[in-house]
Amino acid sequence: MPLSIGIVGLPNVGKSTLFQAITKKQVERSNYPFCTIDPNVGVIAVPDKRVDKLTKLFNSHKKIYTTIEFVDIAGLVEGANKGEGLGNKFLANIREVDAIIYVLRCFKNEKIINAQPGTDILKDKEILDTEISLKDLATVEKRIEGLQKEIKTGTKEIREELKVLIKGQEFLAQGEILAEKFWDKEEKKILNSFQLLTLKPRLYLLNGSIEEAPIKIIEIFKKNNCVFLIIDILTEFEATDFSPEERISFGLPEESKINDLIKESYKLLDLITFFTTGPDETRAWTLIKGKTAPQAGGVIHSDFENNFIKAEIINWQKLTDAGSFTTVREKGYIRIEGKEYIIQDGDVIEIKSGA
Repeated sequence: MPLSIGIVGLPNVGKSTLFQAITKKQVERSNYPFCTIDPNVGVIAVPDKRVDKLTKLFNSHKKIYTTIEFVDIAGLVEGANKGEGLGNKFLANIREVDAIIYVLRCFKNEKIINAQPGTDILKDKEILDTEISLKDLATVEKRIEGLQKEIKTGTKEIREELKVLIKGQEFLAQGEILAEKFWDKEEKKILNSFQLLTLKPRLYLLNGSIEEAPIKIIEIFKKNNCVFLIIDILTEFEATDFSPEERISFGLPEESKINDLIKESYKLLDLITFFTTGPDETRAWTLIKGKTAPQAGGVIHSDFENNFIKAEIINWQKLTDAGSFTTVREKGYIRIEGKEYIIQDGDVIEIKSGA
């Protein structure tokens, strides 16, 4: 299943325009078709020049990029946690995605109705944070209530779970985001079992031009180590079909900023890309950073993980510089790695497995 990113925001901030701009992108449509699952879900390929170069090197019959699923989630309003507007549907949809893009309005276009008085990026962010925090608070409090009934006869595991949830309850009651707090491995394991909304990684997209994004807001985001991008969504939507030359002629960057958004969304969950390549196919694969060679094999086929023997590994750049597998083998560039090897971003791998 592809990585799933939810696009959220208040009404009329540019969510649907962003979704359209993203899903109009056509990357090697013949070999990896863009598809729309339903009116508000689209799957697209992640642009990757490494795939292009490996495909050219081996004259691969097919090339396949990794993918991301984008979900355009209904606009949120204050009181969504209590079911206001499309609140319950909105919050249920967020629960299903892996990460969240907050679309925050910073453009000054009076023709587009603003759901809030004036343009206040931090206020809009606060509304979104508060609503999902309150929804999580309700989830946590319901579980705490159940655990407290069991605590007298409960196990050590129940006591630990209750302790972690009370800690989370205190943060959520203040409208705080759990993902921004420190949790050890066991605490995370307990919290993740509840699919809490405030644990999901997020990226803040300031919708407007660089000139419209207040410097003080940018400084606040940087100070708090927020992942953010500034994109004029309408401009990018209108320029989706422009060639690089046309973009330059209109004073736009050669590459669409939507590509930056796609790449940053991919990084949001600490993912890396590894490759398999040859005359038949060059393909990019997604793997969580820190996973081993057998686990990478399992992404390709479960048998490769279960019956793993070894992996032949070379960095994609070293392979393309050498020009062929024959050359890298002659020069001894290919490494033989075992079960403990941690896959690195950009590795080209070949798994050897037995029955």
